[in-house]
Amino acid sequence: MKKLLFLSIIFTTYLTFAQTNTEVYVFDIRPAYEGLELLNIQNISNNKGYNNQPSFIANETLVFAGNNEGQTDIVEYSLNTKSKKWFNQKTEGGEYSPQKFPSNEDVAAVRLDKDGLQRLYRYSPATGKSSEIIKDLQVAYFAFYNDKKILATVLDGDKMDLVLIDLQSKKTDTLFYNAGRSLQKVPKTNSMSYSLVNEEGNLDLYLLDMNSYENFFVTQLPIGIQDYVWINDTQILVGSGNKLYMYDTLGESEWTRVASLEDYGLKNITRMAISPNGKKLAIVTESK
Repeated sequence: MKKLLFLSIIFTTYLTFAQTNTEVYVFDIRPAYEGLELLNIQNISNNKGYNNQPSFIANETLVFAGNNEGQTDIVEYSLNTKSKKWFNQKTEGGEYSPQKFPSNEDVAAVRLDKDGLQRLYRYSPATGKSSEIIKDLQVAYFAFYNDKKILATVLDGDKMDLVLIDLQSKKTDTLFYNAGRSLQKVPKTNSMSYSLVNEEGNLDLYLLDMNSYENFFVTQLPIGIQDYVWINDTQILVGSGNKLYMYDTLGESEWTRVASLEDYGLKNITRMAISPNGKKLAIVTESK
């Protein structure tokens, strides 16, 4: 396996959602000698414009933010039937970062209105209708810990704060300032991960114990990289260009190359998502 040389890319925090031409691909994944083997590629968006931010709601079903005639809405895609449908009724804004509630079928997403207002909403699969989850909070990105707690990054001028949201009491607690955009629930643990901008302007990755609220430093993300995903409770995956790199918290303290998308003609990997059983990987890349 090849070691990752940190890339000389300027780090930029995106406070809104860049509208680039992107597609969502899904691979079957399995361990291999070189790290990971990617099999059975599927383009599940197959749509011009912005298609991004995938999230598995089951092992064979995903939601993502998709281009709907110039507006961004929530798409639900079935890998079994290879079919997709619009999850929500059209609103005055665009829907981003859709994620299923942990113990029911509703989906949460960030709505970006035309006037710039950015809020977290709940969407019903039965009706497609939505309701605001928490009032007057400029949520940029979020991740569920459970049905009661959400970790979110909240707009604070030209930066973002890391905020814990209690959905029952509707209370918020600002934990850290100058946070990165990628938030994850670590599989089969009581921890969530987040990133903070360090003194060099790069991103450091941390764990937050959701019982004690103690935080632990894990590693620095490669320079220029904002997005990552946990394959399991110890291995972290990032994309750079058309390559995938892994960091194992139980192994050597380094990022190693584990796969390449070069043979598929894909480039500029950004967001990723892993299925609950760890057998499928969704990857966002630029359109071919």
